[in-house]
Amino acid sequence: MCGRYTITVSMEDLLIRYLTNDSTMIQYAPKYNLAPMQWLPAVIHNGTENRLGELRWGLVPSWAKDEKMGSKMINARTETLLEKASFKRLVRNRRCIIPADGFYEWKKQGSSKQPMRIVMREGNIFSMAGLYDIWIDSDGKKLSTCTIITTTPNDLMADIHDRMPVILRREDESQWLSRENHDVSTLMKLLSPYESSKMRAYPVSSAVGNVRHDSKELIEEIRGSG
Repeated sequence: MCGRYTITVSMEDLLIRYLTNDSTMIQYAPKYNLAPMQWLPAVIHNGTENRLGELRWGLVPSWAKDEKMGSKMINARTETLLEKASFKRLVRNRRCIIPADGFYEWKKQGSSKQPMRIVMREGNIFSMAGLYDIWIDSDGKKLSTCTIITTTPNDLMADIHDRMPVILRREDESQWLSRENHDVSTLMKLLSPYESSKMRAYPVSSAVGNVRHDSKELIEEIRGSG
């Protein structure tokens, strides 16, 4: 699964990376421990250009009776995307990108677990594939939410966990975001494990396990952890 991640770059970095000046984010600050049910920066395509805005992590389908199910829908498995009513229609029409510069996973070490941060070797921003939906409550208030798609692990992640987020190749991002692309079979082919040689993992403080912690110290490498 993918249950924690980081996006520590500036707003300017995000706008440049995703080739847009269109942002609806009024407040943005780097996040060192972004967790489910929090608001996150996300990229969609409005039919003309990319747009950067906020979505709440934890999908609430438009047909849901209430928003409570969001906490159980933080991830969507690639293997069953087209079997789940919550996700199937979104693959065709409501795809998004969740920018990140790292994500956390816990590696078993004997009777304990060591939190690891997984990043690109070059330290750059990467794009996690997501789906989003818009839920409207009884008062007509809209809630925009998302889920992060996961897949089987690559060689690097296999030693840490049995799942990993789908990271899109940069050349596939526009195809994933395109409002004109409704070819589900082609889209599904984009959802494969990312190349492990371009990634690295390192141990970080156990403080990351507490969602209330959100500071730069969380992403610092712990030396000599074995």
